[in-house]
Amino acid sequence: MQILGIETSCDETAVAIVGDRHPRIRASLVLSQLAEHERFGGIVPEVAARAHLAHLDRLVSRALAAAGTGWDGIDGIAATGGPGLIGGVMVGMMLAKSVALARGLPFLAINHLEGHALTARLTDDVPFPFLLLLVSGGHCQLLVVEGVGHYCRLGTTVDDAAGECFDKGAKLLGLGFPGGPAIERLAAEGNAARFPLPRPLKGRPGCDFSFSGLKTALRETVAAWGGTDALSNRDVADLAAGLQAAIGDAMVERTTHAIRKFRQRYPTGSHLVVAGGVAANRALRAALSGLAARHDLAFLAPPPELCTDNGAMIAWAGLERLKAGLADGLDFAPRPRWPLDPDAPRAMGAGVKA
Repeated sequence: MQILGIETSCDETAVAIVGDRHPRIRASLVLSQLAEHERFGGIVPEVAARAHLAHLDRLVSRALAAAGTGWDGIDGIAATGGPGLIGGVMVGMMLAKSVALARGLPFLAINHLEGHALTARLTDDVPFPFLLLLVSGGHCQLLVVEGVGHYCRLGTTVDDAAGECFDKGAKLLGLGFPGGPAIERLAAEGNAARFPLPRPLKGRPGCDFSFSGLKTALRETVAAWGGTDALSNRDVADLAAGLQAAIGDAMVERTTHAIRKFRQRYPTGSHLVVAGGVAANRALRAALSGLAARHDLAFLAPPPELCTDNGAMIAWAGLERLKAGLADGLDFAPRPRWPLDPDAPRAMGAGVKA
């Protein structure tokens, strides 16, 4: 079985073909829109949607050629149906529906978050259930992945996600966009203890996250030193290291709480998985790997190229869903918000990102 997957939820246009035999990834192409958005200091939804529309057809053709197959070798079409920037989601969905209709193929609308959640099974056949820390620019959640389509959310962000904190912090320090990789590079040279930034929700019960206060603390620290232009290279490196350390410490503490709940409810669970764009951060991986070892859990983080948005995770989620008999109708409507666990209680703060 081979599935063609399309990912257009944000600022990367991605297409992949994934099968159920090793090597599973037959082709995976990602077109970055960094150049289009860099001058704005962030992602502009309309610009992203137009770029998807301009390049998607060509990427699909290239993916088929790279996989050495034609449409007759494709068993289903999967596309991100949400959550994400609705204009971009619509571009990918319309192409996928058109091909599914024209070729008589199953259509699979994939929750972008489920794509991240199941990547560990694409790469390492991680068994259900497993504990997942999902961290990206727009999402920060702790979930138990019980099975395909079955998720139990233990915690989520009450305001800003970790990836957004990295990006806004980098912008404040004059490092440009995207911020996460820039912060990580500078943090390797900095002294994380020099600037005492807070650890959000430290000592509080539960598994929810909050990063808006950390962004505020960083802004106030920079202002106290006379603003961004007054900072030396050493100051910027130390602030980057302090920000990364604060985010990492918060992740470890909240995940510790989640591990206790996971162990109580799912005694056979054996893995802690981290996924999403922020999971590419090596310092965060190291901290979570150590945490897992202390609690006798196996730790897994997908390869960095499968942490950021990609078509392979969408194709794989489509393959898993198709095998489970979970194909969708062509009347499926794109969703700007789409929680993995629709029954999860609201987090303790406002503005929760589903």
